[in-house]
Amino acid sequence: MDGPDSKGLIYHVTGVLLKHNLNVIHNDEYVTPAGQFFMRTEFEGTFEREVLLQELRSTLPDSSTPSAITFRLNPKQKKNIVVLVTKEHHCLSELLIRYAFDELDANIMAVVSNYATLHPLVNKFGIPFHHISHEGKTREEHEDAMLKTLSCYEPEYVVLAKYMRVLTANFVNYFPNRIINIHHSFLPAFVGVNPYRQAYERGVKIIGATAHYVNNELDEGPIIAQSVTEVNHRYTAADMATEGHEVEKQVLARALKLVFNDRVFIYSNRTVVL
Repeated sequence: MDGPDSKGLIYHVTGVLLKHNLNVIHNDEYVTPAGQFFMRTEFEGTFEREVLLQELRSTLPDSSTPSAITFRLNPKQKKNIVVLVTKEHHCLSELLIRYAFDELDANIMAVVSNYATLHPLVNKFGIPFHHISHEGKTREEHEDAMLKTLSCYEPEYVVLAKYMRVLTANFVNYFPNRIINIHHSFLPAFVGVNPYRQAYERGVKIIGATAHYVNNELDEGPIIAQSVTEVNHRYTAADMATEGHEVEKQVLARALKLVFNDRVFIYSNRTVVL
């Protein structure tokens, strides 16, 4: 749940759960300096979803504003996702391996790419692969073709595993706060082609990666997870790229685990992770 902070919110929620004979197994909360309250509660037991939601909403403390508080009841189950890729395999490979060993907390329904390069890899895991070329199409035509394919799977999330094309606002609006991207953390210093070559030429000492939600501002959506690793003068541009790929795939996997376990709240253009 999230909304304006007021006295008794934790007591209220746990009290309603107790009334329904539900057992709280984990609880975490946070209040921003501006007074926005966030709480994530894990509980177990049998209940009727709408009945429980109605009671949570209708019996709030007098000091709270019911219309400003949002409750979400998310069952503990795997999310259905579609992965978009181009040619680079490192992030996709990480997700496929985790999926194969039941470590992803998600069902990969399909992989979609504007190149056929990664088809043999995906085929080994028995996952549908859709090659939708962008050649000879406008960006809008290409995205329309992708949306038709995605609609067949109705994914809860779309994961950009090094998908190297900028999505239009129209595409993003189909999946509000449900598209997750990974990229190196050299932005905005090293933009464009060969960022690791640019970093090598500048002699950087730290390589990082950022996983974030996609919005209509390029690479400026709410950040979910980040990490860095140190490099030095002995690293070539190729070494930096290899090290960067390792960070990227680990950060993406960690971010997805947080999202798929319903730990991430979006607040303004930031996230609260509980």
